[in-house]
Order: sequence, then C-alpha cells, then structure tokens
Amino acid sequence: MAKDYLCPICRGHLRVKNSILLSAKSKNNEKGLVFLNSEVGDYAVTTHSDFNIHEGEEYTFYCPICHAILNREENPHLVKIHLIEGNDKFDIYFSSLAGEKCTYKISDKSIEQIGPNANHYKQYFDVPEEYKKYL
Repeated sequence: MAKDYLCPICRGHLRVKNSILLSAKSKNNEKGLVFLNSEVGDYAVTTHSDFNIHEGEEYTFYCPICHAILNREENPHLVKIHLIEGNDKFDIYFSSLAGEKCTYKISDKSIEQIGPNANHYKQYFDVPEEYKKYL
C-alpha cells in the first residue's frame, strides 16, 4: 500500500523512496538534512557524515519545502507530520530527542503507540483537547 508523508503546514510531500526527508537543527546550531525510515517503528536515521546526530540531544525539525517548524508548540519534544495510507489519514508524532524510540499514529478513531519509549508522552494524548496546551 502506498504511503505519503506530508508537511502539516504546506502539505508538501516529504517522502523520497523509502525515507522521510526533514531538515534539523541542534541546540548548538548544527544543521543538516535527515532521512528517516518511512516504516513507522523503524528508527533508522541517515545524515551527511558532517552532520552527526547525538544521542539524547533534542533537535528542532523543519519542513524542507516551506521551512516551517514541525516540533509542536504545545510540546516541543514531539514532531508532527501527516501520513496518508490508501484512504486513511493519520497524524504521526515522534520524539525530537535523538535515540528516544517513541511514535504515535493517530486517526479519528484510534491512537497507536509504537516504540519502547512510547509511554513517555502517553499522558499528552489521554487528556481532553482543551487541556493539552498545559502539558
């Protein structure tokens, strides 16, 4: 089944072959392109040899098309993109902390937690919408 990953801001396509292409910046202002595996739950990351991802460090992710920040304003530890899989639409959230294996696949009907660290942000998705801004 074909999968399309989209920027939630410009709706530009982020998938190239089997990777999701994003740009990233560290707290130390190191910048580079990041290729994430497009299979939800596969945490393989590819970068240029001069742009090293450091375990435990937080990154800000950007759309490579419109340059919008994809880290959520209400919880900057989570990055949001859209997934269209056939006729189904999902919001995909993943951790902005390098090495943290945490993904959420959310539709109107369900929340799927993926990865050994998925419980870290579970409470964010279990509260009513109007209270999420306080987390």
